[in-house]
Amino acid sequence: MNSAMDEINLLRQAQRQHQHHLMVRGMGEEIDLEIGPGDDPSFSGADLVAVASGHHDTVVPADEHKSLLIPCSGAVDGHAQPPAPQPQLAHGEEHDGMLRLPSAHTKKKKKVVKKWREEWADTYKWAYVAVHDNTTRIFCSVCKEYGRKHRRNPYGNEGSRNMQMSALEEHNNSLLHKEALRLQMASTEKLQPPEIERPVYVKALSKTAASILESVLRRDPHEAEFIQSIQEVVHSLEPVLVKNTQYVQILERLLEPERCFIFRVPWIDDRGEAHVNRGFRVQFSQALGPCRGGLRFHPSMSLSAAKFLAFEHTLKNALSLHKLGGAAGGSDFDPKGKSDNEIMRFCQSFMDELYRYLGPDQDFPAEDIGVGPREMGYLFGQYRRLSGHFQGNFTGPKIFWSGSSFRTEATGYGLVFFARLLLAEMNKELKGLRCVISGSGKIAMHVLEKLLPCGAIPVTVSDSKGYLLDEDGFDYMKYSLLRDIKAQQKSLKEYLKSYPHAKYIDDAKPWSEQCDVAFPCASHNEIDQGEAVAIIKSGCRVLIECSNMPCTVQAVDILRKAKVLVAPAKATAAGGVALGELELNPEFNLMQLSVEDFENKIQDAIKQTYERSIKAAQDYGIMKENPESLVHGANICAFLNISQAMTDQGCV
Repeated sequence: MNSAMDEINLLRQAQRQHQHHLMVRGMGEEIDLEIGPGDDPSFSGADLVAVASGHHDTVVPADEHKSLLIPCSGAVDGHAQPPAPQPQLAHGEEHDGMLRLPSAHTKKKKKVVKKWREEWADTYKWAYVAVHDNTTRIFCSVCKEYGRKHRRNPYGNEGSRNMQMSALEEHNNSLLHKEALRLQMASTEKLQPPEIERPVYVKALSKTAASILESVLRRDPHEAEFIQSIQEVVHSLEPVLVKNTQYVQILERLLEPERCFIFRVPWIDDRGEAHVNRGFRVQFSQALGPCRGGLRFHPSMSLSAAKFLAFEHTLKNALSLHKLGGAAGGSDFDPKGKSDNEIMRFCQSFMDELYRYLGPDQDFPAEDIGVGPREMGYLFGQYRRLSGHFQGNFTGPKIFWSGSSFRTEATGYGLVFFARLLLAEMNKELKGLRCVISGSGKIAMHVLEKLLPCGAIPVTVSDSKGYLLDEDGFDYMKYSLLRDIKAQQKSLKEYLKSYPHAKYIDDAKPWSEQCDVAFPCASHNEIDQGEAVAIIKSGCRVLIECSNMPCTVQAVDILRKAKVLVAPAKATAAGGVALGELELNPEFNLMQLSVEDFENKIQDAIKQTYERSIKAAQDYGIMKENPESLVHGANICAFLNISQAMTDQGCV
């Protein structure tokens, strides 16, 4: 009897020596999610035998077999047994006093081997391994609890590794985890790749101009777009600051916006799930009158972008004969892929906060990227509901609430008229010239439309995935097809089905294509140093800025050194600015304008803006032949108009 008890004690001791413990595994290291005695590496190559028993006919329960199995190489009765191959025995046959248990009674657990990073982390997105009370546990990363806290363990202990994972799996299927996972994925999709911090490119400036720019850099070092837009203006104003030092303090005041609003925009999608975006509105200057500027809905929208756009609108409006200030804003909301109801709910939530800063004597919002007639209608409807009265404070194309059916064409047509004016000064005309257009939005399509009756040959349009090239040029039929493709929100590649000779170049911009005139209509900073060199090699001699600040500072320098005439967006947008201001005049009914009168109004505004810019440049010693004269003249003229108003109104 004592000998039998000693054997049982030895068996239990061997079991304890081979018992597994939960360990923190390295990334990529294989782990066993289910571990049985037959799966332990220390058992590999060893046959399983049972201890001799005096009652061979006694049936041993299957669950107790595990406690009776030891490797043949183990110690029995304190004596080491050398490993030796065992002959195959028949069912129930004895060998050296040992009985091999019937295989039908042995239940081996299925071995599941996974790699932590590649499989476990993907399957159990909310699990992590940590030590708690000197014991390693598998935790839920949302509520920071380990397995048994989620489900009562029926065995009354802490639970094996696979039991904890099973509990976590059940927890991960809960609504809490599904919502948390959806929000995490949504935030990951929305995040832009982290920008590499790079030094701001600064031109060589005079001491006074450099000190002004340096103060802005100290105050807003991370607002790259805003600093870039300021740098060009300060560079243009150097002769003004040298000639009259009183403008230094005025410029310092002007470069600080009057008001900046940042607010939360919560909204509900069609599935009933909540989202939140950030809204912006910058009222840069009201020195000349109520603010007017666009609203942009795009994931890249930020406070820096809003300040840069508001500053550009301030100078654009100051160039016109009408008295308006400048503003801009929007949200990092992306309307692409959203339903009409989702966009309506977002616009209403956006206006719930913004409406208190708008008014006929305060601020007039207008369209920009991501904000068209649909969005402006929703915004105006919510504004009217909240304010309690109907006012024409919103500029847009809808006849019934803004009074104009020409709004979308005005800016695009004006760009073509400006190009025609510049070429006329060079004794050239648009007829027969190859034109490259980037973008395929409202402005780009109206530029393309107006180039056709002028006899020009537009050969490209582009989108975010690449550009479309038709070497034969677009005509009215092709333009109509492009317009339908954009209206249906399809890719420009659809054009190739009707015109297979055309090409769509993926992940590229059209600036390497041979051209005479370039119309960048896509976004800011779309032309960098390399693309500027490509434009020069393509034979382009005139670049009409359609979007705000389409060229980087380095690209502008390269183009000007190559004598490429760059027409600034502040001046080229005069057509859209003029019509927007006429919309706000209650005594002027744009509905009575014919198409011919409409185009004449735009051409008059373009001509006046051009002449004022050239005159301002000449007043400060910049001759008309200088390729920078138009840029410097537009900045000088706009600044002088604003500074006069700021001087008259005092230090406010």
